[in-house]
Amino acid sequence: MATVPSTSQATWFGWMFHLTQAERRAFGACLGGWGLDAMDAQLYSFAIPTLMATWGITAAQAGLLGTAALLISAVGGWLAGFLADRIGRVRTLQISILWFASFTFLSGLAQNYQQLFAARALVGLGFGGEWAAGAVLLGEVMRPEHRGKALGMMQAGWALGWGAAALLYAFFFSVLPPETAWRALFLVGILPAFVVFFARRFVDEPGVYLRSKKVLAAQGGTPSLFEIFRPPLLRITLLGGLLGTGAQGGYYAVTTFLPAFLRQERGLSVLDSAGYLAVLICGSFCGYLTAGICADRIGRRPTFLLFAIGAGVVAVTYTTVPFGDAAMLFLGFPLGFFASGVFSAMGPFFTEHFPTRVRGAGQGFAYNIGRGTGAVFPTLVGMLSARLTLGQSIGIFAGLAYTVMAIAAFLLPETKGKALDP
Repeated sequence: MATVPSTSQATWFGWMFHLTQAERRAFGACLGGWGLDAMDAQLYSFAIPTLMATWGITAAQAGLLGTAALLISAVGGWLAGFLADRIGRVRTLQISILWFASFTFLSGLAQNYQQLFAARALVGLGFGGEWAAGAVLLGEVMRPEHRGKALGMMQAGWALGWGAAALLYAFFFSVLPPETAWRALFLVGILPAFVVFFARRFVDEPGVYLRSKKVLAAQGGTPSLFEIFRPPLLRITLLGGLLGTGAQGGYYAVTTFLPAFLRQERGLSVLDSAGYLAVLICGSFCGYLTAGICADRIGRRPTFLLFAIGAGVVAVTYTTVPFGDAAMLFLGFPLGFFASGVFSAMGPFFTEHFPTRVRGAGQGFAYNIGRGTGAVFPTLVGMLSARLTLGQSIGIFAGLAYTVMAIAAFLLPETKGKALDP
């Protein structure tokens, strides 16, 4: 007979009290790593207006800087996933965090556009790898009944990191001149490296992964980088990549230029725009948690459809309809809620579809090829803004991206409650 979750387990945070020690430690490491990864990634969006003003770069060039990191992250995520299958989830997580923290720091030392481009591109390798290793680790450690909520909460770490970036932005740009403040933002990006010390000491490899390693060793086999491109996994890999493309493309089309949109087209100051972003970030946090609960209660596929449709409608409305400032502030919450909630079910969905021996490679590729393909959207937004307004450009590509995601979600099978086999 199926058990009904208790009231405490059905809430945003009550389920956390029922985790085992191994689950709590893996959860802490993955949440911390992803949150600080988000902080490093979002610092760039806050630096865009200043870089455009002080270095004289165009919106298209600014979009290309963001695209470079995201494109490289697609490769980094796939390779890191494969590495996680070979050397372990925990060790790959440590390497990824150190990598993206170091190159974010070096971004703050760039002396010209070319140096910053190189640093941001290299950030992408670790940026993609952190999610690939962390989501696989947490998905394998968590029990099926908590997998969606745990990975939804891990994704919520992105909102926490985004909030930290917004606070740092407001602080540094209030006390330092802009040409110094943007460098300070990137230099602070070294902080995620400290998560590695926790992961090294307290987090162990998942049992299902260790059992899979023993089976492979007994058979004399090794994980294959290309197995995910052969039947029966090929269909899941392709549809998963389309799902990720829609979610990532829509998200980055909106968030990459959002500070510039609020300041240039809405005429808001640094501190005023920070307030609008705070509402957006609060919505994001709630969206991540709610979608994680939905993934465990109504299923992964219905959650994808619900949040993709909501994100498309709200994103187009927010960026193209000329609301007053009060209405813009109000709409920031549902924009963040839906645009972020689309990601919560991805971790458990990919974990449950790929076998353990290639789960890292499969999950890393499907999620990050979406990030790499979706990375083109900021560049396209920047290019189209030369003919249309920035808001209209954002709305067009966000609407297109979430339509792609909804179609892919409709074609994917359900995996709710699936146990993982070695």
